[in-house]
Amino acid sequence: MVMKRRALVTGGAGYIGSHTVVELVHAGFEVVVVDNLCNSSREAVYRVEDITKTSIPFYEADVRDQEVLDEIFETYHIDSVIHFAGLKAVGESVENPLRYYRSNLDSTMTLLERMAAYDVKTLVFSSSATVYGDPQHLPITENAPLSATNPYGRTKLMIEQMLEDTVRSGGDWNITSLRYFNPIGAHKSGRIGEDPHDIPNNLLPYIAQVAVGLRERLHVYGSDYETPDGTGVRDYIHVVDLAKAHVAALKRAPHPGEYKVYNLGTSHGTSVLEMLKAFEKACGRSLPYKIVGRRPGDIATCYADPTLAHLELGWKAVHDIAEACADAWRWQSRNPEGYATSEPMHADVEILAANA
Repeated sequence: MVMKRRALVTGGAGYIGSHTVVELVHAGFEVVVVDNLCNSSREAVYRVEDITKTSIPFYEADVRDQEVLDEIFETYHIDSVIHFAGLKAVGESVENPLRYYRSNLDSTMTLLERMAAYDVKTLVFSSSATVYGDPQHLPITENAPLSATNPYGRTKLMIEQMLEDTVRSGGDWNITSLRYFNPIGAHKSGRIGEDPHDIPNNLLPYIAQVAVGLRERLHVYGSDYETPDGTGVRDYIHVVDLAKAHVAALKRAPHPGEYKVYNLGTSHGTSVLEMLKAFEKACGRSLPYKIVGRRPGDIATCYADPTLAHLELGWKAVHDIAEACADAWRWQSRNPEGYATSEPMHADVEILAANA
């Protein structure tokens, strides 16, 4: 009898985390989720269970809580971890850097310590293209110079260094950092998607909220960049493609003592106005927008060279911008206020909390 692999997903109630849990279950993994719900929703886990028809043990807890992690590792005999948990708003990180350093660095250190205690040595980390700063060359490869322009990005850089040092210290660790570019879209079902708790930091959910009437207009920050239409260009990747990359990273044959880094992107960029037009087509209406000044720290163009992920993980992005916009609109139009739109669907759902 072949035993199923058991993965712990930290931050598994979040946008990327919830989509990854769906793909893990579809790939045959048993999954346990821990999330403190500071920027996510328990409803996402209920809906993932509805999509997958699977009961998913859920712990509402901070990853820095050692007792909770001990309980999870002892109870479920976890063999791998995907680490999404962390604070992620760039602007907030500038306003409150110590909160970001404390939360993001402490949680990772605690997780690594408890993994080591239970001899769990396989980890996939949710990193970011912010570690490249303002790129010198395009497309961006994994060996491009690293830098960061804000505390959030610096926490990603520091964690990557922490992970690499952990592997170099010995002990047969197998750690992968996945550097995301710009996740967009939602699950085809329209049941889970991106649900910002405040003003969206990302372009597509802001456009979607304008389309559904929650916001008056889109602000386009800068129209004088050296790009085809003057607006910023980014590499947008469908969240389901992103989720599948995490599964591919876990399923890759173990390489003890190896630290790997992969870019996750599409290899081409889309401008702000191009994205707006694509979403207008998806929702069937014109959307108001206003050109305003550039934001400090924004760059003109950023897109990935994802060749290495294709060669070594057998992964590549397959969904295009039109699909991503259609999926995002399906999610937003059915859930105009995100997960708060409807009453929770949590019958027969296992909710766990240490010392409860």
